[in-house]
Amino acid sequence: MCFGEYMIYKGSNLYNMSSCETIELFYNIRTDLDKLNIASEITKIINDVTNENQNSYKILRLYLNTLYIISEKEKNLKLVLATFKLKLISILGFMPEIKKCTECKSEENLRYFSLKSNGFKCETCGAVDKSSIKMQNGTKDAIRYTILSPIEKLYSFNIPEEIIRELDLISKLYFNEKIEN
Repeated sequence: MCFGEYMIYKGSNLYNMSSCETIELFYNIRTDLDKLNIASEITKIINDVTNENQNSYKILRLYLNTLYIISEKEKNLKLVLATFKLKLISILGFMPEIKKCTECKSEENLRYFSLKSNGFKCETCGAVDKSSIKMQNGTKDAIRYTILSPIEKLYSFNIPEEIIRELDLISKLYFNEKIEN
């Protein structure tokens, strides 16, 4: 897992590399098995959602920023993965509704995340939606921050373990619902 500048040219059937220059090695990922596992999972996700010759600049920025955080910072890796998935899914065009209830459009008492309705639901609407997950205010705030923040500031927050568990569950289920099915 390194980032570099590669000079390639197209041969008759495939591309050939004529030179490369390393820009960033993300060395610390190699020294920690947990970091390597998360970085490998993120790399697999990136490979699954991108195509050759596709303009993926925003995805590349997200990927490189995430690898940097994994390598250089001591962040909770579940938080990093959950944040990465929510931001990626938004970049790919599946941004959930995070400002109002997807059902009644109320902006008050948003306490549920609905997988079926793709976003937040109020207390009343969420209670009758079987695909909704009840969440704490901290989880709601973390989801909003993740989706709305610029990539450079994406990982500049910390939350308690309890909120990380909720965020992890919601991001995993929502990501799987939109990408893997």
